[in-house]
Amino acid sequence: MHDKRPEVLKITDLRKNFGDSRILKGISLTVRRGEVLVVIGPSGCGKSTLLRCLNGLEPADGGEIEFLGKSLTGGKTDWRLVRQKIGMVFQNYELFPHLTVMGNILLGPLKVQKRKREEAEREASEWLDRVGLLDRAGSYPRELSGGQKQRVAIVRALAMAPEVMLFDEVTASLDPEMVREVLDVILNLAKGGLTMVIVTHEMAFARAVSDRIIFMDDGLIVESAPPHAFFRNPSTDRARKFLNIFEFEESVRGKEEEETETPEGDSPKDDPPKNDPADNGKTGV
Repeated sequence: MHDKRPEVLKITDLRKNFGDSRILKGISLTVRRGEVLVVIGPSGCGKSTLLRCLNGLEPADGGEIEFLGKSLTGGKTDWRLVRQKIGMVFQNYELFPHLTVMGNILLGPLKVQKRKREEAEREASEWLDRVGLLDRAGSYPRELSGGQKQRVAIVRALAMAPEVMLFDEVTASLDPEMVREVLDVILNLAKGGLTMVIVTHEMAFARAVSDRIIFMDDGLIVESAPPHAFFRNPSTDRARKFLNIFEFEESVRGKEEEETETPEGDSPKDDPPKNDPADNGKTGV
């Protein structure tokens, strides 16, 4: 069935080199309004470079990027304006340590967009309330956990009212117990219809949040499919191998966590029997 939603981003034969290394070797894809596209693949395959090209942080060496029907390639793009509509959240929070949570969020709306403070503060407070951080508006980054800092970084990007959000491994630097609180925020954004391109290694999250999975390897798109089809029956050997390795690593990690949680000598087999027949009913008290 043809998707009739309007195109927001259209990438055609996108190429990017770093010296003699070809990082993106001809990426072509379309992102439609309200779509959540999740990009997965092995480390070094070009996922983060793709996002950085879409946000203008890395200049493309070939191909074309169109945003709302206008070309962003060709050297005449004012990326300061484009980044107000294509927001990006990174692995590291990039919060200004000398500003409060509210100060970090208001910097863009007030300094770049020249909006009225009262309106910007109201919207920032609404976003903070939605991510459970309204009570930390006056706190400084050093007073927050990693998960809280990442949620603030997400709100800071959303405060600019972007058309598209790019998320680059936003849970990679978080402790496991903090990952869920950040992923819950992104899941709620997806339910609200925000257009997103997400790079992640969280496979369960990718399956839950995405409309479409893009699997990359060696600078190319190897496979594009709905999440249920990709995870149940990937069409390429490379994708199957990736998923098998990932599932093995996840099972090993889970087993290690279980062993860590059970102190040595505390397993049931090390406990003395509660009703040893040799006691003849005596408790020894």
